[in-house]
Amino acid sequence: MGEKGSKGEDLDVPGEEWDQKARAPYTIRPLGASTWDAFAELVQRNNGIYGGCWCVVNHSEYQRGVSDPRTLKEQLVRASRAHAALVFDEHGLAQGWCQYGSPDDLKIKHTRAYQQELPPRARWRIACIFVDKRHRGQGIARAALEGALALISAAGGGLVEAISETVTGREAQGRFLFSATVELFEQYGFKRGRQVGTHAWIVSREVGIN
Repeated sequence: MGEKGSKGEDLDVPGEEWDQKARAPYTIRPLGASTWDAFAELVQRNNGIYGGCWCVVNHSEYQRGVSDPRTLKEQLVRASRAHAALVFDEHGLAQGWCQYGSPDDLKIKHTRAYQQELPPRARWRIACIFVDKRHRGQGIARAALEGALALISAAGGGLVEAISETVTGREAQGRFLFSATVELFEQYGFKRGRQVGTHAWIVSREVGIN
């Protein structure tokens, strides 16, 4: 599709015809024009997500106090500039997603600490994993991460990074875990790099080509 990656190369992101059976009973479909309505319904069902962010504040195009989150998100999706693995249940309802894209297009939490000692340049970044508040603890975050890694693999693979938080030995409310947990990423082969917050770590792994 010709989107530019972190080094200016084309990112051939899979189109909307791509779908994959995830762990039962879920199916993964890419966020796009044909899945926008399902995505929007999920966001509205959860009061706009985190105070109305519509999973757009991570995008480099977003301007706080200027951009209308829903309008900008829809524009980016329809222009194939916003990517996510959407998790659909057996009833065809979207119940969660894993947002991914180029580091040039997606900002990251703990930016100041991250930039103090830059890690190896990643081709991809996972910025947000969200699950419907009524369906948490049912494997949807896991299915979403699996789906995003499969889509990244289909798009040529490469180094993938994220910033996530550890939860071992502490209680953490799920609504504050914007990118799941370090422990979940580690189950999928991610390794910890540098700590950038009290509980936050840079994690990364190479993804091969499917």
